[in-house]
Amino acid sequence: MSEERTGKATEIVTFGCRLNTYESEVMKDHAEKAGLTGAIVFNTCAVTNEAVRQAKQSIRKARRENPDARIIVTGCAAQIAPDDFSSMQEVDLVLGNAEKMSAASWQPAQALHTNERVRVNDIMSVTETAGHLVQGLEGRARAFVQVQNGCDHRCTFCIIPFGRGNSRSVPAGEIVNQVRVLVENGYREVVLTGVDITSYGADLPGTPSLGNLATRILKLVPELQRLRISSIDSIEADDALMRLIAEEERLMPHLHLSLQSGDNMILKRMKRRHAREDSIKFCEDVRKLRPDIAFGADFIAGFPTETDEMFENTLRLADECGLTWLHVFPYSPRPGTPAARMPQLNRGLIKSRAERLRAKGSERLFAHLNAGLGQTKPVLMESENLGRTHQFTPVRLSGASYNAGDILPVHLATHDGSRFEGRVAL
Repeated sequence: MSEERTGKATEIVTFGCRLNTYESEVMKDHAEKAGLTGAIVFNTCAVTNEAVRQAKQSIRKARRENPDARIIVTGCAAQIAPDDFSSMQEVDLVLGNAEKMSAASWQPAQALHTNERVRVNDIMSVTETAGHLVQGLEGRARAFVQVQNGCDHRCTFCIIPFGRGNSRSVPAGEIVNQVRVLVENGYREVVLTGVDITSYGADLPGTPSLGNLATRILKLVPELQRLRISSIDSIEADDALMRLIAEEERLMPHLHLSLQSGDNMILKRMKRRHAREDSIKFCEDVRKLRPDIAFGADFIAGFPTETDEMFENTLRLADECGLTWLHVFPYSPRPGTPAARMPQLNRGLIKSRAERLRAKGSERLFAHLNAGLGQTKPVLMESENLGRTHQFTPVRLSGASYNAGDILPVHLATHDGSRFEGRVAL
């Protein structure tokens, strides 16, 4: 390895979810404290074949541009198929999802000077998840805190449990301490994240719920101005969480739901635990408690056996639930999942259905933006003139520049179909 490359700080390239973003910060902190230089780390995602393809493409490009770098691959794709990455001539080391969170893995002697190309253990044997103290996410106005990892459910389309293992929760005391440190470091907003966070606490003494955890955070860290919850499984929302939604203004009025489909037969074939009627009722119930709530949702377009009528049920659900954002995944068969063995749809049909769902999402967002025009909302600044409302709607401010982390009252004057244009209210 050249002297020029060894002097460079370890670079982390992150794919996928917010949990990966958080874990990349943990790895970066471990590498810095260990004095590791000269490495490029790819924290991969396995949700779709496209995510894996993009990771491999980026690895090859990094090798061409950095011939002397030590390339380390980790994350869900590496955990699930380590041999796929270790067989790439560009890759020097493959680390599993448990191994990447260990400080010992990032000691130079372990990360640079080893003949061991694969260090990936059985993720199903991991029974605990420790809280990792991240001082803050560099360049971000909000910080993510991992509260849970893994998943006990086995949706037929999903490979992620084999990358993350079974569900395990971080003790509430560790989470509260981390939130307190983040607030002391100047963060106004904290996002609770994990793989299946509504399963939080089932493995802990007393089986506390996600709602119990959020209540404890807000009570014990009164200086925290904004608490946000990432993607949830609405069928698992507990009573304490519903009370918080109704009563606590510091809990942000935005929920992202894992819906996946609006057709009951497809939901059964996906092995989901809710029906379309459950989704509609949940959104109605929450909106009664918090009228300004905004919903996002994940959907899979073109799941095996999906007929035109089944797809239309999903399109209608976006209106019936009053969704604002649709996060659309064209179905991608993942080897090793039951859905990959089901009768597959034509790729062109899957693509066209994904485009129709995204168009529905654009329509729903347009309606949300129209409804907000003329109002004044609190906006958390993410850069000098870009921020987000409490409903997570993006806003661009005209005029002066502002500091990331500022919370400003912003008059929402116009929009361009994807975000508000506003100015600070006098």
